[in-house]
Amino acid sequence: MTELTMSQYFKEVGNRLPIEAERVLRALIDEGKMNKEELSLTAKVKRAVLDHVVMQLFALGLVDVTSEGKSKICSLTKLGEDYLQLMRPAI
Repeated sequence: MTELTMSQYFKEVGNRLPIEAERVLRALIDEGKMNKEELSLTAKVKRAVLDHVVMQLFALGLVDVTSEGKSKICSLTKLGEDYLQLMRPAI
């Protein structure tokens, strides 16, 4: 089994994520935390697709999802910020 550096791991992750994930991450880094409705509009990702993408990003630890009343608030984690710093030339 080959060991990967964090940079190599992030590049592999980036290759496997759908294109909508890039738009979601950009929206969160540019606009900050927001509910899924705002995120859907800002990132220009259909709501049904957004749920799937957010769950992938959440599973990778790049995005955090918290509840505020009936709303789900999405925000970038520290790992997500690190991911964007390493991937910024590509994203």
